[in-house]
Amino acid sequence: MNQVEICSQWQPVARPLNGKDLKTLFLSSLGGTLEFYDFVIYALYIDTIVKPLFLPHTLSPLTLDLFAWGIFAAGYLVRPIGGIIMAHFGDKVGRKRMFTLSVAMMALPTFIIGILPTYGSIGIFAPFLLLIMRMLQGAAIGGEMPGAWVFIAEHVPQQRYGLGVGTLTSGITGGILLGFIMTIFIDLSFTTETILDYAWRIPFIAGGVFGVISVYLRRFLSETPIFKELAARKALEKSIPVVTVIKKHKTACVIVALLTWSLSTAIMVGILITPGRIVGGMYHFANLDWRIGGCIAALTLTLGCVIFGWLEDKLGTTINVVIAWGGLAITSIYFYSSLSADMSLTKLYWIWALFGLFIGAIVITPIIGTRAFPPSIRYSGLSFSYNLAYALFSAITPTLTLYLLSPQHLLGEYSYLGAGIYIAFVSLIAIAVGFYPLAKQGWRNESSN
Repeated sequence: MNQVEICSQWQPVARPLNGKDLKTLFLSSLGGTLEFYDFVIYALYIDTIVKPLFLPHTLSPLTLDLFAWGIFAAGYLVRPIGGIIMAHFGDKVGRKRMFTLSVAMMALPTFIIGILPTYGSIGIFAPFLLLIMRMLQGAAIGGEMPGAWVFIAEHVPQQRYGLGVGTLTSGITGGILLGFIMTIFIDLSFTTETILDYAWRIPFIAGGVFGVISVYLRRFLSETPIFKELAARKALEKSIPVVTVIKKHKTACVIVALLTWSLSTAIMVGILITPGRIVGGMYHFANLDWRIGGCIAALTLTLGCVIFGWLEDKLGTTINVVIAWGGLAITSIYFYSSLSADMSLTKLYWIWALFGLFIGAIVITPIIGTRAFPPSIRYSGLSFSYNLAYALFSAITPTLTLYLLSPQHLLGEYSYLGAGIYIAFVSLIAIAVGFYPLAKQGWRNESSN
């Protein structure tokens, strides 16, 4: 029996999201929450913690930047390896088992970062150990995010598919909000000397403990109905799933890769780089002010994920991508062109909230990506294309963004708009992808290629 016949026999009953669905959404989002929480903590503390505590002070400012962001990027570079391995077994033995393993593999290195000795204690071994922990986190995350999206997409009612994926993604991006809140708490509760002495460890240790709790709670999840159906009918992929993906689903891989470029740029530039590097560094707003602004953007981003997920069910993909990614293209230019060193905090926070809301367009990436592959290789297909693209574009985005923000290039005097132009560009790419038949209607429209 082929996959179309199998999936046609398993059709979820039209119904609203119930209590069981909401519990599944909550438990599924915990690992992704931890991912974004940890990445935000690291990104926000690069200048105040990573550079002074983990790198030699004899390095030039540029070299310090490259090493600090390089360690950050290392977590992305190993994502494809971890994602392919975990997705392989996710397609073979079940979504739930790998889903639980991935969050466990994330929790341990996060906790260890919180107890690492610094450069002053063990010298060059300090950044080396930090690099290893970041790579272990990246390998685990490679299976976590695609696993969460697949898990939810195969659990929620069909007519609530967009809302389900959107709600899950909002829980995941809630980790960004949690990260900003934690850094604000640390800054308000401790002096700079105390933070450098020991308080910087608190967010990482807390993240590790949170991960352990997540592992325990995921015991209460059940396997997805679609995977159970495939297993019962002995229709699981017989060959190596990722090989099938590469041979037969190239178009889907390209679509997911392009959308991942848009997602990774919106998150990294709009949420991670903008607060400290642009608002704080280039326009000289106080640390607390730009952290609050980032917190507001993270909150509206979380709301945006739910809104655009809901609109997917109501309006369909084509209209949704125009509203969501089109809105992001416009608001990104508006936000960065409006920034000035003497603008009021009220205006800053309002335009930042609007910008953050449309960054919620990122939810369209998993909505399209999850349905772009047939069930038997869905986990591997999404994981392979998403993680490979994320590793590539996240590795080059910090350097490219810093270049676009400098005056020594074609943008000249408009260098401060560089970040906004980059986000607008990838938003237009996402809109174009949204008009492709496979993106709108799913894997049944993809022929072998």
